[in-house]
Amino acid sequence: MNLVTDTLKPEKLWYHFGEISKIPRTSGNEKAVADYIIAFAQANRLSSSRDDAGNVLVMKPSSTGNESKPVVVLQSHLDMVPEKNEGSEHDFTKDPIELMIDGDWIRAKDTTLGADNGIGVAAMLALLEDESFPSGKLECLFTVEEETGLNGALTLSPDLIEGRTLINLDTEEIGVIYIGCAGGRDSMLELPLKAAAVPPGMRGIKVSVKGLKGGHSGVDIHRGRANAIQLVARLLKVLRKKIPYQIASLRGGDKLNAIPREAFCTLGVAKDSIDQAKTVLGEQYAAVRDEFSDVERNISFEIEETALSSEIYSIESTVMITDLLMTLPHGVITMSAVMDELVETSTNLASVRTEGSSLRVSASHRSSRESTLDWICDIHLAIAALCGARIEQNEGYPGWTPDPNSTLLQHAKRAVKRVTGQDAMVKAIHAGLECGIIKEKYEGMDTVSIGPTVEGAHSPYERVNIRSVETFWEILLATVSEIYGV
Repeated sequence: MNLVTDTLKPEKLWYHFGEISKIPRTSGNEKAVADYIIAFAQANRLSSSRDDAGNVLVMKPSSTGNESKPVVVLQSHLDMVPEKNEGSEHDFTKDPIELMIDGDWIRAKDTTLGADNGIGVAAMLALLEDESFPSGKLECLFTVEEETGLNGALTLSPDLIEGRTLINLDTEEIGVIYIGCAGGRDSMLELPLKAAAVPPGMRGIKVSVKGLKGGHSGVDIHRGRANAIQLVARLLKVLRKKIPYQIASLRGGDKLNAIPREAFCTLGVAKDSIDQAKTVLGEQYAAVRDEFSDVERNISFEIEETALSSEIYSIESTVMITDLLMTLPHGVITMSAVMDELVETSTNLASVRTEGSSLRVSASHRSSRESTLDWICDIHLAIAALCGARIEQNEGYPGWTPDPNSTLLQHAKRAVKRVTGQDAMVKAIHAGLECGIIKEKYEGMDTVSIGPTVEGAHSPYERVNIRSVETFWEILLATVSEIYGV
């Protein structure tokens, strides 16, 4: 029994969502939830397989009389983003997600919920065990490590899947059919730093920026939300104009695909300058808070005196840290000229931390245009060269080019109309989806993506609308029915 979800509809979908919410499933740690899928397949007498990367395929044979129907592929990813509020003791390696009903929504206590993509996974399991639904052969593909670079999809064998009609269940807007997405690449910078002895009379202060909304770096990048790393960099830059200081430690952000919600910096300042430093930082914070007052209602800022160790970063390294963080771009770079309100290119200043003799910075870049993606990556290469930082960039993943003439799209549009009585909206999404990779691997693959309404993905504010899950389920069944002509 799942005390939170056992009264919700559809019952089987919510049952499985409750069960997988008990299983830790961060990227690279999906074995236990994959075992759950395999055990489910065995209990339901369904064939299954698991590849070397950990991706799982479960196959359901066609029902009697439907052997000639097309093979339909459903696909979701098993992993979730592990984000939690400061002060939460949740351990994503062993603790279950604590589900809560909040009005018309399901959310988690102080952590990400995992509706991205747990609702899709649960829907696939529910359909696999629904013996009353007449179908052709059904292939359900559960991929791993989607949230850290779509790595599971990238490793798929080209002969794994038979079907060429794929419904991805990883988007977050009910009644919308997605037919395209951005490609992406990541940059990892390492700036060499020099340590110095703490000068006599220097005292430590810790600056904290917390309470930001954060969110998905693809879905939410255009919403004008603050980046905690950028805010701390701005505070430090202004402080440098007023009084000298040296950085002792700095950290902010955590995940490549999440907009940073928190950042923390410990500084060393002269004992007689502490009050002035607090005043300058407080005044700049007030200006920033006013700047983001319509977007970031819960932003908080703290300054506290703290102890320093025997070493601190040199003045030269401190200047390089602040200048680098002030230079690295964040946010929307270009908007699409083809589709209204679609971000074409963006970059997310994702994480920063001092580690021994270096500053490590990560950034994720997205674009639906390859040449523009190359451009934003080249900007980071140039910045790294100017400041003497080492940089690595991965190969990334491909985008998904929209096909408005897709046969599957027509089926899905009729399904949405059939369930909701309204015409479906057809969009492309700036976030990365595995559809682009799968289409490259399997020639002739026709695909769309659908999902329920999920807000705040990749942040502890993530929540899924309960009613939209029921509608999503009905749209999924109707889409498969349209494909089979029933």
